[in-house]
Amino acid sequence: MMAEDSEHKELKIEKIRNGTVIDHIPGGMALDVLRILGITGREGIAVSVAMNVPSKTLGKKDIVKVEGRELHRGEVDKIALIAPQASINIIREYSVVKKQPVILPNAISDTISCPNPLCITNSHEPVEPLFRVIGKNPVRLRCDYCETILNYEEIRKQL
Repeated sequence: MMAEDSEHKELKIEKIRNGTVIDHIPGGMALDVLRILGITGREGIAVSVAMNVPSKTLGKKDIVKVEGRELHRGEVDKIALIAPQASINIIREYSVVKKQPVILPNAISDTISCPNPLCITNSHEPVEPLFRVIGKNPVRLRCDYCETILNYEEIRKQL
C-alpha cells in the first residue's frame, strides 16, 4: 500500500501592486462582476478570480483582483446591486490603502431600465429611470414612476 502524500499543494494568487480587490462577492457571481466592469480578458491587464472559496459569513464567496485599475462610483453602485455585502479594497504598492463596503443607495437612477414598456421612462419623454430599493437581501427595486418591481434576477440581467 502506498503512503499518502501529506503535503497539500496550494495555488496562491499573487498580491497586486496597484489596483482593486473586490471581496465578499456571493459565490458564483464573480463573472457578473467582471461583466459589470467590462472585463473580457482581452484588455491586457492582470485579473485574478477566485470562485466559491470558503467564507465564514457567506458560506462560499468569490474574489476578484484587478491590477492597475481603481473602480469609479458608478461601477461600485452596480456591484452593490448584485453583491450588496461586497467590499472594495484599493491597493497601492502592495498595501491596502482604503477598504470600504459597497453601499446600496436608497435610490438608483440611470443604471437600469424599467421593464414595463408602458412606463414613461420608455417613452420619448426625457425622463431618467429612477428606482427605490425596497429589499436588500435579495435586492429588489421599485420603479418610481410606474411602480413595477424588479427582482434580483431581472436586475442582474441588465447589468
